[in-house]
Amino acid sequence: MYEKFFQLNKVPFGVTPDPSFLYMTESHREALSGLMYAVLAKKGFVVLTGDAGTGKSTLLRALMRSSKSSRFSLILNPTLNLGDFLELVLLDFGIEDVPSSKAKRIMRLQEFFVKLREAGETPTLIVDEAHKLSPEILEEIRLLTNFETAERKLLQIILAGQTELRAVLNREDLRQLKQRIEIRLEVRPLSPADVRLYMAHRWERAGGGSEVPFTTGAVAAIAASSRGIPRLVNSICDNALLTAYGESSRVVTGDHIRQVLRDLDIPDFSPAPSFTRTGTTHSRANFEPSKSAVPAAATDFPTIERYCPEPVKTGFMRRLAAKFNPALARTVRVSNE
Repeated sequence: MYEKFFQLNKVPFGVTPDPSFLYMTESHREALSGLMYAVLAKKGFVVLTGDAGTGKSTLLRALMRSSKSSRFSLILNPTLNLGDFLELVLLDFGIEDVPSSKAKRIMRLQEFFVKLREAGETPTLIVDEAHKLSPEILEEIRLLTNFETAERKLLQIILAGQTELRAVLNREDLRQLKQRIEIRLEVRPLSPADVRLYMAHRWERAGGGSEVPFTTGAVAAIAASSRGIPRLVNSICDNALLTAYGESSRVVTGDHIRQVLRDLDIPDFSPAPSFTRTGTTHSRANFEPSKSAVPAAATDFPTIERYCPEPVKTGFMRRLAAKFNPALARTVRVSNE
């Protein structure tokens, strides 16, 4: 509704997990590179946790978008019974002739995984909202890790969920599952400095240029009241832009943010209004450089070189780039091969 008014190409603060808007803080970069490494190295079992709205689903979609040699099954609704869960896994892998019995379904999966391995593809099962999984389905997932050869696992499994997933996996009756976890990753909320850069990053991606029409007080209020949760940042910003548009205001002020917080029933932890500097807009140049901020340009997604931790920057980098996207292999610069 307000895109034309603010001269935008698209909505800058949508709440859907769009990888093209992915903003990489240090924890996001480490999580994504860890996911890429786990799939490439066939580590078997990975757990990704983070508070609600911190960007886990966006990272998973970025992983799926970046990989050219993996076949993914993404389960978004884990609150199913055991039979429905296995059926959904089969269907999401593209297997339409689903057998009626559990034994035949498992055999069908194993045959499918072997064929993928012979074709050089890596089957990867991703379960989002995994903190809602029942103990029965978690036990079934553990049994799926038994699909393996003498050298490596045939199926890679990624469980992604809110921080409660850690408590679930610490249950005594799930200790065998916990023992099989090879890699644990965590996504943390944005720092106040990252909130500013996150807003500038998304605004620029939406075609709004380098200046964000939010005053200093507005940005501070968003950072404080959202507690660094990207989904809340998006929701507050989107509603604030709509409010400003309704008033024909080209600038979002602290008053606009406080009105939105009341409307959305979000606790107002913003600084006192006296600190609001009306009329000040923000661009990347207004902010101190953040070592944790790694925004990706639209033309180089995903930037393997940026996403991987420093110790990994060896010849493995080029092989990683080639594995996930051959076109990137020519652009990855490796200084210590």
